[in-house]
Amino acid sequence: MRVALVAAVVAALSLSLSLSACSADPAPPSALSTAPVIAPGRPGEPARTISPSEAATAVPTPTANAADVKYVRDMIVHHRQAVDMAILAPSRADSAALKGLASRIKDAQGPEIQYMTTWLRQQGLQAPDHHAGHAGMPGMATPEQMEALKAASGKDFDRLFLTLMIAHHRGAITMSEQVLIGGSHIKVEELANDVAATQGAEIRRMLEMQAKL
Repeated sequence: MRVALVAAVVAALSLSLSLSACSADPAPPSALSTAPVIAPGRPGEPARTISPSEAATAVPTPTANAADVKYVRDMIVHHRQAVDMAILAPSRADSAALKGLASRIKDAQGPEIQYMTTWLRQQGLQAPDHHAGHAGMPGMATPEQMEALKAASGKDFDRLFLTLMIAHHRGAITMSEQVLIGGSHIKVEELANDVAATQGAEIRRMLEMQAKL
């Protein structure tokens, strides 16, 4: 992942500077500029050696590309549906634990929507409107599923909520993994890593709750 690569690049540069400062005969600039960088592999993959020019282009930058913009716009739509699902829980859910989880989802994803909306504005772009389509977006509940959730109550609501929200969270993780590969903006990478970590932990909690129903 890029975070590991950033650390590798910084470490390599720091080592090069340290060695040149301590040497009586420092290496010429051309030697430093061609020194290879070890890039950590993804989980289950070996590390690889890349050139400094490759490392420079692999490090996240403050410049956004199309993948970053698509991720942020889609994730706003994705988060809005999660919030719509979560606000149903207080009046419909049976489980106090599920109500607490739904409250945390709402409290976390609401501010993230604002953060992403502000980020788009900084890029000179508008956030998608509240009726934006989501065909093909991973994990999104269908209109029929949302209506069924609104009509459910008690343990039936709990079961359907967990089924839909687990799928919803897995979709968000898929989207985050995609932008970590194709995106370039460091703020978007930080957001994607946070979304993946937070929602991965919530999936584990929901699976435990689901097993007890």
